[in-house]
Amino acid sequence: MTTETWGEAISNSFKHVWVPVVNFLPKLIGAVIVFLIGWIIAIFIGKLVAQIIRALRVDQVLAKLGLERPLQRAGLTLDSGKFVGELVKWFFIIVFLMAATDIIGLTQVTDFLKQIVFYIPRVIVAVLILLIAVLIAVFLQKLVKASVEAAKLKSADFLGAVTKWAVIIFGILAALLELKIAPYLIQTLVTGFVAALAIAVGISFGLGGKDAAKEVIEKMREEISEK
Repeated sequence: MTTETWGEAISNSFKHVWVPVVNFLPKLIGAVIVFLIGWIIAIFIGKLVAQIIRALRVDQVLAKLGLERPLQRAGLTLDSGKFVGELVKWFFIIVFLMAATDIIGLTQVTDFLKQIVFYIPRVIVAVLILLIAVLIAVFLQKLVKASVEAAKLKSADFLGAVTKWAVIIFGILAALLELKIAPYLIQTLVTGFVAALAIAVGISFGLGGKDAAKEVIEKMREEISEK
């Protein structure tokens, strides 16, 4: 092999290595710029959304509805503005990251990020389901407790608590179904929970509800006799 042949071989090797690098660098730089701009935009939009939520005083409304206390028991603070703002921020970050990977040509990563973006609405719906479930649970707890106390029956706190946690458990299961987390298992748990709740209610009325039923019947008799 001559010196010229050696030189051509080395030159060709550099070309095979250098040309792809040179062609890839503009794409890489463009992807980094797009992602950095997207990161800044995402932070700005997230903070803006958080401020809007706080300006609407959503936390005060939720606190009046009784949502703050359950969150405090779970070691969480009620800050819907921060929660929604962070969710919006990361949504835009993932969208711009997806654009960046698409520029580079990482199709598998782009497809994976698309699945995450499409999954975020399910997370939002699941959170809304949990929120609505907690609000309904607190409302029904107060309603059941007030109704039982108005009827001057016993176990008002117990019946109110059972009502509240039954609704919350249904909400949790519904949220898990929305997230498609072990859907078949969750459906089985829902069926079992409904059956167990029905049996428990039947047993409680059959065994422990006799006194309450007796009180109601006695009151009805008194009202009829007075008339």
